[in-house]
Amino acid sequence: MEERVVVVDDDAIILKNANTVLAQAGFKVTCLKSGRMLLDYVTKNTIDMLLLDIKMPDLDGFETLGLLRKWEKENEKPEIPVIFFTANDDCASETAGLSLGAMDFIRKPFAAEVLTLRVRHLLELIRLQKDLSAEVIRKTKEVEGLSLHVVHTLADAIDAKDAYTKGHSGRVADYSREIAKRYGYSPERQEEIYMMGLLHDVGKIGVPDAVINKPGKLTDEEYDKIKTHPGRGAKILENIVEMPKLATGARWHHERFDGRGYPDGLAGEDIPEEARIIAVADAYDAMTSHRSYRDVIPQEVVKGELEKGSGTQFDPKFAAIMLEIIKEDVDYKLHEP
Repeated sequence: MEERVVVVDDDAIILKNANTVLAQAGFKVTCLKSGRMLLDYVTKNTIDMLLLDIKMPDLDGFETLGLLRKWEKENEKPEIPVIFFTANDDCASETAGLSLGAMDFIRKPFAAEVLTLRVRHLLELIRLQKDLSAEVIRKTKEVEGLSLHVVHTLADAIDAKDAYTKGHSGRVADYSREIAKRYGYSPERQEEIYMMGLLHDVGKIGVPDAVINKPGKLTDEEYDKIKTHPGRGAKILENIVEMPKLATGARWHHERFDGRGYPDGLAGEDIPEEARIIAVADAYDAMTSHRSYRDVIPQEVVKGELEKGSGTQFDPKFAAIMLEIIKEDVDYKLHEP
């Protein structure tokens, strides 16, 4: 079945180009010239993906999306996934769009390949999310109903975003489970944190590949884009109501024990315990993975960084457990192959 993509822009050239590119890619495309036309269109048609220009006369993109979300809520309709078109490299606009629930931004004029890949990428993410929810509902209301196969598939899609690390999500999940085991978690809670670890970076799906894979130092604006991934990830995983803790690891794994992390600046035990565990596991794997600009960091240096970060970046008790694991790894096998 063809996926239905609607493009809303007051620029006839943009509409024509988008229609050509997306139709050739196999999508069923509808082009509309205004936000009001869209608001009328959704009352009679279903949409799989909406591409919406920000700057339009009468109703701009933000106003249009606000009215669309209000209509969806009043009529108990699912939210239509939205990608904003923008001609400006404006961080404030992106922040406003993300707060309204947009999933991504595409710069105008766009490259055909970029437009096609972004739309396909996000539609695939939505399919995986629906599959994950459907699998939970089909099997059970409990943790056992969550299909590890679907979770692993989603984790692989996350890791594929980063050209420099493969298997990151799986290793973070393994380390998190081992820390939790040594701390005294039950087998059931160990499996729960394992899945939280697998999906902790799911929000990176919405971060531009060029930012994630940039070999050099990020600009402040690029770093701000990276910092959106915990919130995006939590929004994705919050829809899996049968396992609400999945969103915990995604949202708070970049918080710091001293309160200087993000996105919410939580400190100490205000940070959910599972997120404090995942933060240690995530940092360990980051240091013991290959990067474009360096090899795996030597084990003694990794140990020193964990010791230095204990009580500031990391919860001391979980940093101590990771240091125990490092001490036992005498041949330094715990790193990216």
